[in-house]
Amino acid sequence: MNASTQRHPALTTLGVVGAVGLGAAVWGIGIERYLFTVRAASAAALPPGSAPLRVLHISDAHMAPWQHRKQQWLASLAELEPDLIINTGDNLGHRDGLDGIRRAFAPLAGIPGVFVHGSNDVTAPTPRNPLKYFAGPSKKHSDKPLLDTAGLDRYLTDALGWHDLNNTAARVQVGTRTIDTFGVNDAHRNWDDLDALPDAIAGLGERDAATPLLGVTHAPYQRVLNTFSYLGADAIFGGHTHGGQVCVPFYGAVVANCDIPLKQAKGLSTWSYGDREVPLNVSAGCGHSIYAPVRFACRPEATLLTLTARD
Repeated sequence: MNASTQRHPALTTLGVVGAVGLGAAVWGIGIERYLFTVRAASAAALPPGSAPLRVLHISDAHMAPWQHRKQQWLASLAELEPDLIINTGDNLGHRDGLDGIRRAFAPLAGIPGVFVHGSNDVTAPTPRNPLKYFAGPSKKHSDKPLLDTAGLDRYLTDALGWHDLNNTAARVQVGTRTIDTFGVNDAHRNWDDLDALPDAIAGLGERDAATPLLGVTHAPYQRVLNTFSYLGADAIFGGHTHGGQVCVPFYGAVVANCDIPLKQAKGLSTWSYGDREVPLNVSAGCGHSIYAPVRFACRPEATLLTLTARD
């Protein structure tokens, strides 16, 4: 057997690997990131005797003005007729992203809602080496340009009627029922003020035993989830992880960009702390940085989570 013949298996293997990689790139960049889906789930989280509560959980739009397919899909979510909307941040992904958010969220006006910030509601994205995520949660860059956070907040509160939960609490009227909510600013940037929450919740006034308490965070760091559980949250909502964004098929996320266990970086699970077990929904989000336009084995999503009464 000559040397040329011996090289053929290696060349064949290299060609197959290259073809698989190219196919994965074409799928992730050109197809899957547009396969928007609604993930339906249910969790027994409400006080006994409560009627079901349909919660639309939206996260990580990372909106740029030209992303019309994403805007149209988000607008169509109003057809689900949720009782409550929970937005876990990172709405903006470009200095003009608010234009796209207005188009996307306009049909949701009038539906009760709450929101918290992610860092990309405050600072614009910048190019980043994706391999650095394997070294741990990403670091803060102080030279990022600022976004129109004030304009975003005015739109979400004044135009849509949603409540700002950044390091505070709010009592939300959903039809004839009352829902108590609390949340923190982005824990990934250490903007969370967990010490402010007990007084904020107490400031809501006397709480009826039949009134659920929902906790909302952008980045689901363990310190946040533990505190939320300790404070009595009946269910917790988070985003930030993108579900891993580029995942291994049949395995899942390999990075989460925070300290949550990878098996809980996407979807509905149970967070255990002390003697409490609390439903936790982490949205994989519906967007991505404009500098990393890819999704693989992790479709962009929103969640329609039906909360039901505990036995």
